[in-house]
Amino acid sequence: MSSDEDFSLIVDPQMSENTLEGVKAAISSYKKKHELLLEEQKELAAARDDRRDITKQCKQRTDKLIQSTKDDQQSHQDQLANEQMKLDQLKLENDELMKELQKAEAALKDQKAENKNLKQQTDVFSAVPEKKVVFTGLTGKADDTEKFEMNPHIVYPMEGGTALVTFEEESVAKKILATKEHKVDLGGECSITVDAKPVHLKLPKLVEIETDVCPRRILISNLPKMDTDTLLNKLEIHFSKSKHGGGEVDECEMMPDSGNVVLTFMDQNLAKGLTETEYHEVKLQQTKHKVRVTPFLNGTITNLETKMTACLRTVLLTGIPAVMEQETLQDLLEIHFQKNGNGGGEIEAFLYNPVGQQASALFGGVSSEAEEK
Repeated sequence: MSSDEDFSLIVDPQMSENTLEGVKAAISSYKKKHELLLEEQKELAAARDDRRDITKQCKQRTDKLIQSTKDDQQSHQDQLANEQMKLDQLKLENDELMKELQKAEAALKDQKAENKNLKQQTDVFSAVPEKKVVFTGLTGKADDTEKFEMNPHIVYPMEGGTALVTFEEESVAKKILATKEHKVDLGGECSITVDAKPVHLKLPKLVEIETDVCPRRILISNLPKMDTDTLLNKLEIHFSKSKHGGGEVDECEMMPDSGNVVLTFMDQNLAKGLTETEYHEVKLQQTKHKVRVTPFLNGTITNLETKMTACLRTVLLTGIPAVMEQETLQDLLEIHFQKNGNGGGEIEAFLYNPVGQQASALFGGVSSEAEEK
């Protein structure tokens, strides 16, 4: 029974509270009311306990949800930190890859430039002026043919009071050097003593040359034999005309060792076009002559190693006083060192430089053993 239910006690008017029956009736009524109140209190306590259980369960679920939310947030933050770390690592790797890519692109660019340069040089070497060679071992004269040769020239400065003597045989030079001091009779009671010393020349041991195609010069070969000045004038006139692919000429010169001509333009954009055509018809004499135009190479020595080499057939005589005329003294010295009795032999070349004068000896055709011709 709820607390809101109305109830009433019908009291017999004859049973008032002043009578025993009235008091009993009132007590019975209050007992029933008390029982109802106790029952209602039990129901309220049960309802309260239910509410407490529900509240506890809700709190537990709330705490669990809060903890789960915190765990999810922490996991999300850890995942974000991990992804950020991966992103940073990827950025670093990307930066390294970009640097490597730039290096590779630079290396590729350099390689392409080097390949272009090498191809250009290969094209040049494949288009060098032709040389006519002839085997002379079992043939007659070949004076009308060009010979491919290189003759070195070494300038040797001589001090005053010295002489250079080149013998035909190495053995003679060795004997003269072994004696060291030589007494030379000048006639009558007059004589001089000279010292014999070896001659050492500084020769190239290793030469490395870096070459590149000159943009202003061309090399003209396959030329006829004619007057040099006339030839140079004809070539300059021909290649100075724009209709022939040329332009203003700065210089035109003959290379005496090969007989080819080097022509230099003022403009740097003309040489390439002329070398691509290669063969040109040029009026040099009464008729046109086909000349060959090839690139001209500039060379820069990048590495040079030298070595001192002794001349095996040449002896340096020192300590020669100026006691008479140069020609007379030179003849007497040459006669002395030609005599077998003085340890000498056949002389190929002799040069005397008196005291107080300056002279230079030219060594040509030096072989690996530094022999002179």
